[in-house]
Amino acid sequence: MAPYLRRKCYYSIINAGWQEFFEKIFLKAEIMKDAMIIDTHAHYDDGAFDEDRAEILEGMKEQGVGTIINAAASMDGCRRTLELTREFPFVFGMLGVHPDDVGNLTEADMDFIKKNAAEKKIVAIGEIGLDYHWDIADRKVQKHWFIRQMEVAREAGLPICVHSRDAAEDTLMAMKEAHAENIGGVIHCYSYSREFAGEFLNMGFYFGIGGVVTFKNGRKCKETVEMLPMDRIILETDAPYLAPEPFRGRRNNSAYLSYVAEKIAEIKGITKQEVIEKTGCNAHTLYKKLVSGMPE
Repeated sequence: MAPYLRRKCYYSIINAGWQEFFEKIFLKAEIMKDAMIIDTHAHYDDGAFDEDRAEILEGMKEQGVGTIINAAASMDGCRRTLELTREFPFVFGMLGVHPDDVGNLTEADMDFIKKNAAEKKIVAIGEIGLDYHWDIADRKVQKHWFIRQMEVAREAGLPICVHSRDAAEDTLMAMKEAHAENIGGVIHCYSYSREFAGEFLNMGFYFGIGGVVTFKNGRKCKETVEMLPMDRIILETDAPYLAPEPFRGRRNNSAYLSYVAEKIAEIKGITKQEVIEKTGCNAHTLYKKLVSGMPE
């Protein structure tokens, strides 16, 4: 990360109220010149990358991607995420279990997540939440472990990354029950109405925006981006899933976020580079350990 951008984001973390002040002090052109994309949600531990994982990740910098956060979705995924953060300097991680995989969770698993959440490059607990689309795990079980993992996040002092599909009301209720407004985090791959977006905004949450915003049938996502303030948007791929147009249907990767940033810029009436810069600062504000764990 460019020194100017690092400093700018650092100050915004200390006191978000100073952000506008420091934007005026530091030359915007200098900040934007070296700003790189931050992919806040990818799954490079997925088997889809087994044949060329290192090659893809090592080529990211030359494609404008400076930082990647790998999101675990299972206990095995938590272990693989830890390995990736140790192998690649620019890869950070979040630890948690996706609602589809909570059926066999134990308190020993929660102890493992909490212990390893203390590692320097683990920035959040996720992805966690509710998924009523597939209903792989019993809904009561999903709710139990969603709330339990939010408790782990609170204990670890980390934000959460929330997966919610066809479960808007129950997700919101569970988050209110757990007082998630005091934990903070992001709604991953947001797919609900503007009204629900307002509810999550009122809780202080960020919104992960990825390839769906480029889809022809991505109307809800586009409308959400239109109404969201730029200081609540972060970029994400969900790689290897949800590749943006013109790569829809193919294996996704972090370099494709350039197309997502371009679509957001079109919707918001700003430049693509401004989107990259602002979402990068948002990511550093949300995930405070990105600064302390970033290699020089």
